[in-house]
Amino acid sequence: MTVMKTSMRNFFAHKGRMALSAIAVLLSVAFVCGTLVFTDTMSTTFDKLFAATSSDVTVSAKGASDSGETTADNGKPPVMPASVLGEVRKAQGVKSAEGTVFSTSVTVVDADKDSLSPTSGGPTIVGSWNANDARTMKITSGVAPKSADQIMVDADTADKHDLKPGDEISVLSAIGNHTAKISGIADFTVTNPGAAIFYLDTKTAQQTLVGESDVYTNVNVSAAAGVSDAQLKKNVTAELGGGFQVKTAKETADANQKDVEGFMNVMKYAMLGFAGIAFLVGIFLIINTFSMLVAQRTREIGLMRAIGSSRKQVNRSVLAEALLLGVVGSVLGVGAGVGLAVGLMKLMGQMGMELSTDDLTVAWTTPVVGLVLGVIVTVLAAYLPARRAGKISPMAALRDAGAPADAKAGWIRAAIGTVLTGTGGFALYLASEADKAKDGSMWLGLGVVLSLIGFVVIGPLLAGAVVRVLGAVLLRMFGPVGRMAERNALRNPRRTGATGAALMIGLALVACLSVVGSSMVASATDQLDKTVGTDFIIQSDSGQLISPQAVKAVKSSPDLARVTEYKWTQADFTTPDGKTLKKTAITAADPSYATDLRTEVVAGKLPDAYKPDSMSVHEKFAEDHGISLGSKIKVAFKDGSTADLTVRAITSSDVVIDAGAMYTSISTMAKYVPADKMPLDSLLFASAKDGQQDAAYKSLKSALHDYPQYTVRDQTDYKDALKDQIGQLLNMIYGLLALAIIVAILGVVNTLALSVVERTREIGLMRAIGLSRRQLRRMIRMESVVIALFGALLGLGLGMGWGATAQQLLALEGLMVLDIPWPTIIGVFIGSAFVGLFAALIPAFRAGRMNVLNAIATE
Repeated sequence: MTVMKTSMRNFFAHKGRMALSAIAVLLSVAFVCGTLVFTDTMSTTFDKLFAATSSDVTVSAKGASDSGETTADNGKPPVMPASVLGEVRKAQGVKSAEGTVFSTSVTVVDADKDSLSPTSGGPTIVGSWNANDARTMKITSGVAPKSADQIMVDADTADKHDLKPGDEISVLSAIGNHTAKISGIADFTVTNPGAAIFYLDTKTAQQTLVGESDVYTNVNVSAAAGVSDAQLKKNVTAELGGGFQVKTAKETADANQKDVEGFMNVMKYAMLGFAGIAFLVGIFLIINTFSMLVAQRTREIGLMRAIGSSRKQVNRSVLAEALLLGVVGSVLGVGAGVGLAVGLMKLMGQMGMELSTDDLTVAWTTPVVGLVLGVIVTVLAAYLPARRAGKISPMAALRDAGAPADAKAGWIRAAIGTVLTGTGGFALYLASEADKAKDGSMWLGLGVVLSLIGFVVIGPLLAGAVVRVLGAVLLRMFGPVGRMAERNALRNPRRTGATGAALMIGLALVACLSVVGSSMVASATDQLDKTVGTDFIIQSDSGQLISPQAVKAVKSSPDLARVTEYKWTQADFTTPDGKTLKKTAITAADPSYATDLRTEVVAGKLPDAYKPDSMSVHEKFAEDHGISLGSKIKVAFKDGSTADLTVRAITSSDVVIDAGAMYTSISTMAKYVPADKMPLDSLLFASAKDGQQDAAYKSLKSALHDYPQYTVRDQTDYKDALKDQIGQLLNMIYGLLALAIIVAILGVVNTLALSVVERTREIGLMRAIGLSRRQLRRMIRMESVVIALFGALLGLGLGMGWGATAQQLLALEGLMVLDIPWPTIIGVFIGSAFVGLFAALIPAFRAGRMNVLNAIATE
């Protein structure tokens, strides 16, 4: 009981000093709990949506995916004859059945040709209005579509794009373009997470999405009273026989949930990973806080030992303070986490993914995980300072505050840090010399972990050298004030090392990812310059295939020397070694593609692969299956017949663009695949006539004016798009890493605040002999800046080493260019100085307000 009373007294006596550490725990726990609540809420939202929109039993065409979406590579949804509806109705236990048509391989635009697709990456769905949809949607304005000139839109999409009944919109599909006027607006009775949904009447949907009548993509079946979904599925399957997918409502919902599960898991574990980084940074803050508090209370602890307190009691007293800190920070963090989840939901709403707070899900495990994690991390972080407090002897009560440093421990620490850093560096070297990316990635991971730990352990040793250099470059020009700031930073290298290490972790990751991202862009740009021999690339950013009408429009464009079509499909390969490889990708293109993409060839000539009944394979595939020039491969085309194709060329596997592609000609594919089953073009390549590039670019844009789902890019545009994609990803990662950097800033603030308290008497004496308030504040700000720059130097240097090693592994995959983004690195370094200035504002202000006489009288 005495231990707890002492702990409570000390905790509340230093509540201001504990606050920043509590904030670090709060932020870390909030990020963990917020992530769990956010992803659980997303899961609940999708569960409700899929459960509500699934009929008792759904019959789909054979070629449909598990979730029923379009999989055909001719741009049309897999369909079944309308006669299936009659057969389903005959099955025992069927209350009602209705045929529907829908597709996700569509683009919908308004009258100004602006896309109405979600910006969140959600699907655009066009389908026929049916009774199953009427269960989950309520028409709030207008009427359902009844003729070809009518279309209905969901309320969320209408609100985002300010659509109203009477407005004209167009559906762009593989079949062509269909224009209609909005007849009505329907609102979901459950939350729509972000899909854009449009409804046509059944006949119009069949013609617009499939190009033929009397077909359906799905049949929705309702069970009669007393008939279970499982029994109904069994009865319908018995009536239809094979050749169809028959799923219960639960199976359909589970399949849909599985489609979004991968995305949610990636988001969940990525965010938890960044929360872990914040926890790691917070550990340094907590260690620093308790180390300094223990040092400042050396005489007090010595007196406690002198009057009979045991080592264990002192140890437990400090750990009890940490426990209180962990509990307070974690409880507040759990509450903040729920708030963070709501904030994330609002942010996702701004980006187009609607999530309702009505579905907010806080599982009982979430606060438990937050509390346990926050408390355990805090107590573990305080263990070393607590152990150090327990070693303080009663004689310490007779000395001035502050325990002398253990020289032996310092040398041991330096030795361990040197070994860890050297081992980590050697692992990074092995990673850079690896022959296979998979093997090298293991060494890279080990090298990152060991070198990071090594730098943390050896930080105090590095602090002495690095701070002196920074002091000589930056601080000496400020005269005595600058020299005092340098000496203050050097006074306790362990503290400076730990404070700098907290900032080092976040900046090391920023530098590493910057190098990797910049190298990826530079490598891809280099590959484009070396290998792409065409002027323009035409494609859909949403992945929609290129319709025949758009291909015709491109080919009719003037100022073009040639247009190359590019298709791909799947086939079953039977190789010379007797193996059958299911669903292997094969690319079909015009012979001019050998000129449009200058792929490295290791055997034969690539143009020969476009001869009748010929193909190419890549080098690794040839080695794995004993293939050489002249070998024959049986290729069973999807939706077609089997061909014996002769290998005429073997391409390099070490390329970035079209890596792993195996080519044949479009004419060869057309020989074995029926015309109505031929895949549509994934891309088009166009080359301008000599000197007509600008005119061709304009004419292509004009030719595709009625097809806004496709984008025309020249090589410069393509490079910019690639840079933007990687840049957006990096910006998102930097945003998540900002949490760790914020915690590190709190660490600098805490270190300075506690060091000001520690030096109260010293500050009073300096003020008494003439140091002005302005000079005092400047001294503390300079000390903060030099600590921040110390952490930045270590972090940026370490991160660039990691990034350079990672690029060596990427080089094995064809990304050969190492590019150091010096503007980013320099900008982060300069920004770190401002971080130091910001962190010092409050401690410097408090130091300047000290009463000189009271400060001198402080024991």
